[in-house]
Amino acid sequence: MTTFYRDGVVRVTSTTVEVGPHIIPIGELRYVWHQRGRATLRTASRRLARLGLIAVLTAPVIVLAAVLASLLAPGQGVAAKVAIAAVLVTAGVLLLFLLAPVLEFPLMALERSYDRGTEVREIWVRWKDRDLMLLRTSDSARFGRIYRAIERAIELDEY
Repeated sequence: MTTFYRDGVVRVTSTTVEVGPHIIPIGELRYVWHQRGRATLRTASRRLARLGLIAVLTAPVIVLAAVLASLLAPGQGVAAKVAIAAVLVTAGVLLLFLLAPVLEFPLMALERSYDRGTEVREIWVRWKDRDLMLLRTSDSARFGRIYRAIERAIELDEY
């Protein structure tokens, strides 16, 4: 018997899929599919937090562009516009290097939000002529590992 996936709630082996109280022999699975579930408060808050982080990270660029546009107003000479643009770009690059350690935290939070997921995913199976939801999770990485493990177990059982 080969174990394809195991955590505290789910265990997928070459012979069975165990989720909570359900122990389903692989040979009795007729159809396996996944679908999106309804959003939860947690996933909705993650989506809002992600949008907020993106806004925080892009706000300095927008402010710099607005300042650059206002300083390069019509009526100034070309040399003055080039000088102002060069100073602002240099100041922006220096500021970016100075803020890089501070920006690391929102960038890490943004990356974690993609790992945790902002959608609820469900794994369904047809077992004994009825549809059964095996798992509902917003953890996209865990969902993918479990779903692939079930697919591998079914493929192995077919041979």
